[in-house]
Amino acid sequence: MSLNVLSHPLVDSLLTELRDKNTTSSRFRRLCNRITTILAIEALRDLPTESATVETPMETFHGRKLGCGVLIVPVLRAGLGMVEPILALVPQAQVGHVGIERDHETALPRSYYSKIPALEGQRILVVDPMLATGGTGLHAIRSIREQGGKNITVLSIIAAPEGVAAIEAVAPDVTIFTAALDRCLNAQKYILPGVGDFGDRLMGTI
Repeated sequence: MSLNVLSHPLVDSLLTELRDKNTTSSRFRRLCNRITTILAIEALRDLPTESATVETPMETFHGRKLGCGVLIVPVLRAGLGMVEPILALVPQAQVGHVGIERDHETALPRSYYSKIPALEGQRILVVDPMLATGGTGLHAIRSIREQGGKNITVLSIIAAPEGVAAIEAVAPDVTIFTAALDRCLNAQKYILPGVGDFGDRLMGTI
């Protein structure tokens, strides 16, 4: 498994504001958007390309174009906040959805929805802003693999060491990109220092 933790002053500044309990939901969404943009640029750095020739107003130009498709699979509901900035970068990308919720008593994931388009030849981005126990991420990875998906990358805004270790143990070929690797999980399986409940803060349902 390859773990990539962003190191950038802009990301550090955005994350500090994202963590602030006084940050409004509208501002929280914008911060999520900006951090995701930077994450996606890094995660897609190695996308394959192929030759392409176009005519500029001046002459023929031999350039490059994307050589594979991109499929974004947000884990509902918090992952929805990460879809739009990736589509802004890759408008031709497809979007699947995996609905997974965590039981607040047991912290175990439960699937309630899955809609994933054709997977062949796709670079697959599983987007879930909080990689805590790793349970929901692994649930999504299994669902994608059962349908033949390969070349999976997980994008999270904040990750806990426990979640990273869980994915490494079960899916060592999956690459993780995160903006921050936090300290640990608390007894309720929330990330510390974290941001609280990402979905509630994103949707304004606190």
